[in-house]
Amino acid sequence: MNFIKKLSAAWESNDSLLCVGLDPDPARFPEHLQDQADGIFAFCKEIVDATADAACAFKPQIAYFAALGAEDQLEAICAYIRETYPHLPVILDSKRGDIGATATQYAREAFERYGADAVTLNPYMGYDSIAPYLEWKDRGAIILCRTSNPGGSDLQFLSVDGKPLYQHVAQLVANKWNTNGQCSLVVGATFPDELAAVRAIVGDMPLLVPGIGAQGGDIKASVEAGQTASGYGMMINSSRAILYARREARHDEDFAQAARRVALETRDAINAFRIA
Repeated sequence: MNFIKKLSAAWESNDSLLCVGLDPDPARFPEHLQDQADGIFAFCKEIVDATADAACAFKPQIAYFAALGAEDQLEAICAYIRETYPHLPVILDSKRGDIGATATQYAREAFERYGADAVTLNPYMGYDSIAPYLEWKDRGAIILCRTSNPGGSDLQFLSVDGKPLYQHVAQLVANKWNTNGQCSLVVGATFPDELAAVRAIVGDMPLLVPGIGAQGGDIKASVEAGQTASGYGMMINSSRAILYARREARHDEDFAQAARRVALETRDAINAFRIA
C-alpha cells in the first residue's frame, strides 16, 4: 500500500488527523529511563503504544536520535511501528535537500534503512533534489512550503512574479513534481491564512501541519483553513505537548498515561472543527 492510501485509511480507521511527533530528549525523560541504554527506544515505544489509536501517523525527528548516536534506536522504533501498527504511516522528519548521488543515498537512508513511508524534504535546490525520492513510487515526499517558524518569512514571502515564493512551491509540487501522486506539503498551523491559500492551490493534496501545541498554532483556524471538503487532508502534528505532558500532569499519571490523555484531547479538539 502506498503512502497516500495508507494515510487515507488511517484518517478513517482512527477518525484522526493527529500526527504524533517523536522528538526524544533524554533530559526530559522520567528518571528511570534517563540512564537506560535503550532509553530512547523505550520512551518512544511507550508513547507509540499509548497514542496509536488516536493518531493518523507518527513522525520521528532524525536529529533527536542522530545527535545522541542513537540511529539504531530510530531504526528500532520505526521497525516497531511498522510491525505493531502497520496501518499507521511513519514519516521521517529529516528535511533533506541535496542533489544527485547524495540525494539518492538520503532516499535509501529514509526508505531502506528506516523503512519510512514518507520523508520531509527541502525544495531549495529544485526538482533534481526531489527526483531521487520520487523513484520510490509508493513512498511520500513531503516538501517544505510555508513553515511554522517566524524566520520562514525571510525567504518564503519573497515576491516572485507578483506571488510569494511559498505559493510558487505549492504550484510546482501540485502541477509538475507530483508525478507519482505521493507528494505532500508542509504548511504551519501558525499561518492559517497561508494554509488556506495553499489548500486552494493544491486541491486535496495532504498537508503536514506543524505548529500546534508548544508553538501555539490555533487548532480551529488551522482545521478550517486546511481541511478538504471531506474533512480530511491534514496531518496536524504535535510533539512536545504530547511527549512531555507528564510535567503538567496529575501526580498519579505516568508519562505514557499523560501523553495518551493529551493526544486524545488534541484529536478531539481537531475533530470538533472538522466537516461532518
